[in-house]
Amino acid sequence: MADDLGYHDLGCYGHSIIQTPNLDQLAKEGVRLTSFYSGATVCTPSRMALLTGAYPVRLGWSKGVVGYMIPKHRGLSPKALTMAEVFKNSGYATGLFGKWHLGDEPPFRPHRQGFDTAYYLNKSNNQTTKIWRNDLVVEDPFENRFLTEKFTHHAKDFIRKNRHQPFLLYLPYTAPHFPVESHPEFKGKSAFGVYGDVVEELDFRIGEIRKTLEENQLIEKTIIVFLSDNGPQPGEKAQANPYRGMKWDALEGGTRVPCILSWPGVVPPSSVSDDMIAAIDLLPTLAHACGINLSSMTKGIPKIDGINVWDTFIQKTNSSHPRNELLYWHGSKGFQAIRIGQWKLFLNAQDALPDHSGHEAALFDLSKDPREQTNLSEQYPEKVKKMRSVAEKYIQDLSENITPLASYAPGQKSVSE
Repeated sequence: MADDLGYHDLGCYGHSIIQTPNLDQLAKEGVRLTSFYSGATVCTPSRMALLTGAYPVRLGWSKGVVGYMIPKHRGLSPKALTMAEVFKNSGYATGLFGKWHLGDEPPFRPHRQGFDTAYYLNKSNNQTTKIWRNDLVVEDPFENRFLTEKFTHHAKDFIRKNRHQPFLLYLPYTAPHFPVESHPEFKGKSAFGVYGDVVEELDFRIGEIRKTLEENQLIEKTIIVFLSDNGPQPGEKAQANPYRGMKWDALEGGTRVPCILSWPGVVPPSSVSDDMIAAIDLLPTLAHACGINLSSMTKGIPKIDGINVWDTFIQKTNSSHPRNELLYWHGSKGFQAIRIGQWKLFLNAQDALPDHSGHEAALFDLSKDPREQTNLSEQYPEKVKKMRSVAEKYIQDLSENITPLASYAPGQKSVSE
């Protein structure tokens, strides 16, 4: 998973300057998604969604990230069932190498949330100077420009050590999150400046991961998923074209991101899907693909909002795509919009179109208006009414099924919620 990579920032998603041959090749070997949505528009809730299959509000998130709007003593509840726990309980080795951002305190750390081993930053690379291995600080300060290389090195070692057993490797890179700094071997390589250097290194390192799988005869046994955690950071050179909006926004650019899935011999090569798929769908989908009965897991917290979309990935005939609806939250301002099919409704028009103070809602036809500029709410009042009703039912359900963020302070004997 990349950090703050925009929809447009890869060659296979239309960027004409940044060179990403390894990810382009991955897309040729599998399916490239064009209506994929990250778990949220900022880091912490995006990771909550990916690892639990639930909208982050089910886990007590309301705004911000750990260390910014979320106090450092708060974190993902230990009661929450994570993807790592699902796979670990099914006999998989589990490893995390990269950015965690789901809680700093001991009960919230990744090796207590299902990962056998973890080499990680507990927050974003602009919020900390430390690299951790489980409970120990192993580097302080780190050099930001070498993080992508370091995480890749440890991920490759994990693959080699676990080549004779099934494994779940979670590799949430910090790149290209700010501060954007080129690795010395990639400095000046890209015609798109320092940002391009960082993305091109990211692409190269992912190529190294794939090569390691090949060298260990694992490529045909391995599902590879690549995605970004949210849209572009304001002020950086990342791009979300043709969509409007950036990180934090409930506009498409804030949460519609690149996603590629590959499994040679199973997922048809060079395929493209415009079906609506979200990061919350990955847990139930990957569990199904690996023969894991998710419903048999005992925790049952949180309620899973994700849907198994495996038939869409493998292009199974006579199977309709199951996701038709999706909710959107702004990163600090709460719930804002719902998508149903090609239609997207902002319940408050000014959240999407600041100059539309005279309109109650903003309705867009994404199939014709990907930049969300033409408000059709007055032309389709019944559609607005129906979509608002659906959204309100979702929000009611979410409010009744919440596992709060957990709280822990040094000296406490247990976690509180």
